[in-house]
Amino acid sequence: MLEEIFLPATYAAGVPYETFRRLRTESPVCWIPEPAVGPWPAGPGYWAVFRHADVKHVLRSPELFSSNLGATQIRDPDTPADLAFVRSMMLNQDPPDHSRLRRIVAAAFTPRAVRALETTIEARARTLIESARGEVDFVELVADLPVWTLAHIMGVPDEDRRLLYDWASRVIGYQDSDYANASTDPSSLSPMARQALTHRPESLHHPDGRPMNPRSRTALADMFAYAHALAETTQTNTVMSHMLAGGLTSSEFENMFFLFAVAGNETLRNGIPGGLLTLLENPAQLEKLRRNETLLPSAIEEMLRYWPPVMDFRRTATQDLELSGHQIKMGDKVVVYHASANRDETVFDSPDTFDITRTPNDHVSFGFGPHFCLGAHLARTQMRAIFKHLLPLQVERTGTPTRLASNFQNGLKHLPLRITDVQEPSSDLYTRGERGR
Repeated sequence: MLEEIFLPATYAAGVPYETFRRLRTESPVCWIPEPAVGPWPAGPGYWAVFRHADVKHVLRSPELFSSNLGATQIRDPDTPADLAFVRSMMLNQDPPDHSRLRRIVAAAFTPRAVRALETTIEARARTLIESARGEVDFVELVADLPVWTLAHIMGVPDEDRRLLYDWASRVIGYQDSDYANASTDPSSLSPMARQALTHRPESLHHPDGRPMNPRSRTALADMFAYAHALAETTQTNTVMSHMLAGGLTSSEFENMFFLFAVAGNETLRNGIPGGLLTLLENPAQLEKLRRNETLLPSAIEEMLRYWPPVMDFRRTATQDLELSGHQIKMGDKVVVYHASANRDETVFDSPDTFDITRTPNDHVSFGFGPHFCLGAHLARTQMRAIFKHLLPLQVERTGTPTRLASNFQNGLKHLPLRITDVQEPSSDLYTRGERGR
């Protein structure tokens, strides 16, 4: 049934790559129903796009497939007011407004600033991995790196950075009960953060019992209160100072804070554990990488292709048009599946094979066109830093990974491992660990 493509429970068991493969051949653009999911009401349905070429066409053509008309999530915002608010986010804008916002953010990432940031990321990754010995949950361990990086970029005090983790959980993981109600112990936070948390709604449901859109201004009132409080204390030459100097409206500023706090966080929180799990499930490739670490850049690209952190994004048709032989009406939702495009057999040889030497590797995990991920370089930097320090160690799985129930993020909630220093010749360490699980 095609509704499995939409249902979050599908992805808690695994990405339906076999269904994607079949649809790329039989129905590369097709209509997907949106049934009700728990308390979330049914939606009108949408056109799903599975082939690499069609995905790129949609992403490169904002004049036909808008990010702004209906925003970029499959599920429609609850109210016209919610839609109006999220439309001011850079992610949900089309050129030229998107270009204006992108320039404001890009101005903060000068070559000098990026070089300094790369050095601090490297040091933080080394500290994290050096502290990780014995039994660890790798998801929890490495989640600190993107949170720490974003806090560093935005000027968030150390004691408050856990809030970035929890806000991302509430937004990205709203379809999973383990994440939807994430919260932080207020006693550990700064006075500024404790004051902001007083703005958090007591209930994430409307008075009539309907769940509240987790991306709405009401649901995230505490995050936006914190953003404004932080802005009053921000220093110069930070991302925050560039945003404030860029002439953003209040809603643009709030949504830009959202984009850094959530999008820049959750992608790596999913991508790094997913990359490691993929290596552990392909021990010959892991051993090849350990023997030749110059392959790390291409290995990172293959991890991103094989385990795309974001599985899909929505656009809205701006006019009646045809896509791959299907008539799409103005206002229809069009959802591109990066996870399917990355396994397109017309682009990638043996697409279901994990190959760290794959070149070229035209994956779309960072998007394509005007919305190509502005943080792609920093994401790659963080992944390289973690794996550089992890590769010399002995890593064994000690339990079953647990996946996130989400039709948007390709996430792991838990990846239990044992990490130890290598005490003997390395040629057999990982493969023996895999045989023993």
